Amino acid sequence: MAGTTTADEIFREFKEHSISEFFRKNSQMLGYSGKVRSLTTVIHEYLTNSLDACEEAGLLPDIKVEVKQLGEDRYSVSVSDNGPGIPFKHVGKVYATVLAGTKFHRYVQQRGQQGIGATGCTLYSKITTGRPVHIKSTTGRESYECDIDLDIKSNKPIVKMTAQIQEDGHGTTVYGEFGDVKYENSDHGIYEYIKRTALSNPHASITLIEPEGKESAFLRSSDELPKKPRAIKPHPLGIDVNDFIEYAHRSANRKLSAFIVETFSRATQGKVAELKEIAKDIDFESDPAKISWVDAEKVIKAFKQVKWMAPELDSLSVIGEKQIEATIKNILSPKFLGVVERKPKVFRGGVPFVVEAGIAYGGSSGKKVNETKADGTVVEAEGNILRFANKVPLLFDASNCAITDATKSIDWKRYGIAKFDEEPVSVLVNVSSVYVPYSGVGKQAIAKEDDIIEEIRLAVMDCGRILQRYLSGVRSMHLQESRYKTIMRYVSQLSKDLGEITERDSGDIEKSLRSTIEKKYSKLFSNGDGQENGNSVPDEDPKEEPEVGEE
Repeated sequence: MAGTTTADEIFREFKEHSISEFFRKNSQMLGYSGKVRSLTTVIHEYLTNSLDACEEAGLLPDIKVEVKQLGEDRYSVSVSDNGPGIPFKHVGKVYATVLAGTKFHRYVQQRGQQGIGATGCTLYSKITTGRPVHIKSTTGRESYECDIDLDIKSNKPIVKMTAQIQEDGHGTTVYGEFGDVKYENSDHGIYEYIKRTALSNPHASITLIEPEGKESAFLRSSDELPKKPRAIKPHPLGIDVNDFIEYAHRSANRKLSAFIVETFSRATQGKVAELKEIAKDIDFESDPAKISWVDAEKVIKAFKQVKWMAPELDSLSVIGEKQIEATIKNILSPKFLGVVERKPKVFRGGVPFVVEAGIAYGGSSGKKVNETKADGTVVEAEGNILRFANKVPLLFDASNCAITDATKSIDWKRYGIAKFDEEPVSVLVNVSSVYVPYSGVGKQAIAKEDDIIEEIRLAVMDCGRILQRYLSGVRSMHLQESRYKTIMRYVSQLSKDLGEITERDSGDIEKSLRSTIEKKYSKLFSNGDGQENGNSVPDEDPKEEPEVGEE
């Protein structure tokens, strides 16, 4: 038939592409969309790598970030840290191999998860400037400088040693040049990102040098390193059929029962016995490497019918109540703050997570707007939601985030906030997990998992109850102060009138009246603004919660 095309002709252009080629054409999926966001994404990737490296080595992070303008929409970025350094044989894979790294394959909480971030920066530098990134690293055993490029078609690094150097200590500096980017002091810019990173990482000291030469130092407010998370085994309720088969085919065990006990958290011979009773047609003495999809489905179905202990929590590392309190005071200087850390929970049946929340009121809290409404009222600040995942600030995609949904769904009037968008209040939420379910590869929003949204709501409402008690106290104190001032306004005249009526000295009467009134309103003088301890334990949620680890 005229005009038709044969299958051979259609498939003549059929080609295989590497993962690097895919992301080169879809860089927006890595967070490189928009000039401001793209530059902030570069800082995000390098800074989180530095923080993870320092913490894993047991070092208090000292990090320097420097941004310089090279031309219109072209900037250089340099990030230096005091981490353990990178052995030369691994540096190419760290900075120029997609899906390579120390994090993706481990069941442990870390800021990076996918093995894409630093390589994404190298890729973005290549496609916008044609330049390699430059690395300088010292491990204590070796020191070197090198240029790193990326072979996009093969997803392979191209490493060129530029110098063997002699340096003491340890640490890494990465330098790259990036086009189609823009430095901007905004809610989505680098300064705000680093400010929030300092807020959620009080043990880190971070210095930022901006393009115009301004230097800002975010000094550590804690000399205590966060608890180092321990890699744990996956929980039976947190995996699917494909996961199970992948684990089984890589196992060195020769029996399915032994494989289950050794591979999964909370799995014992007793639990295997329960599984045998449920999945009676499965041979638990067979070789796990030979298990079929159908049999794997039956095992996963049996998993869901067994009562398992909650996942181990050694894999989690939170900011901590004291650290959140210290950094909020240091950066926001609020009139009031309250901090809550919820008990660990699980989502999707077997992935552990913890929600921390803080609320700050007054001072530098909220987003400064100085906006005049139609009715003439002036709004100086509006409510601000500070979102974090594994201590990493989330600046973009707020509308698609579980934290935003949970916080916005709360009836703030119950907690003394008439309109959240017109009050000087900041709500901080950090979700820590071995697997944060991001809504995209750019890792800027947490997927709207029902279990996570509900836990965030409960944490923020706990904070709201603490704030409500404070605001009630302040308003009560303001009312008492108003009454006090009104009464004291008439004391002199009342004393004169009483003196004339009783023929007593009006001065003695006034002195006595003032003493009585001041005694009545003594709280005004003993507790100036009515502020209570913001970190007092909130009322217990009326809903009983089982202890983590209970069957």
